[in-house]
Amino acid sequence: MTTVPPVPIRRRDAVLNHARVIAAAQQLFTEHGLAVTVPQVAERAGVGKATVYRSYPTKQDLVIAVVKEQFRALEQRTLDALSGADAYREFVTYVPDLFAALVKDRVLADAFFEGEIVPAARLLEHIGSLLQAAKAAGPIRPDANEMDIRVVLCGIVRQLIALDQRDPALWGRYADMVLNAFHSD
Repeated sequence: MTTVPPVPIRRRDAVLNHARVIAAAQQLFTEHGLAVTVPQVAERAGVGKATVYRSYPTKQDLVIAVVKEQFRALEQRTLDALSGADAYREFVTYVPDLFAALVKDRVLADAFFEGEIVPAARLLEHIGSLLQAAKAAGPIRPDANEMDIRVVLCGIVRQLIALDQRDPALWGRYADMVLNAFHSD
């Protein structure tokens, strides 16, 4: 008979420390980008550096954990839009929300477009599905498809990042332009 080793149970304080480290890293990376150091994250979380390094041996491990968590939230927002009652209304609300999230969180935006940390293709498929559903519910161009999402929406976001644009109003303007590109007269 094969025995399976027990899964280690984390102490309650270790679980709380982990949550505080992720929250602190999320805040700091969002506010200051990747120049943030592990000691700064530890200080913000109210833990020692060793506590951070125990869970995340390198800063890149911490970045990946934060980005994956943020990406899960973004993907859930997309799935929620897909399951909404009015796909057209969900789409025209989703695009500005996406742009607002990406302008506020450059680390998530950078990771999303690098495609190395998070599975961006699956999210883009979901957005493409939302576009298809919106076509059936409202005035969306009949020829609009997932490739258009990649070229129009992602192209604009990529350029805003490349140009280091951080003004939410400007990002909102371009979100409106994306919606106009998909709108059918």
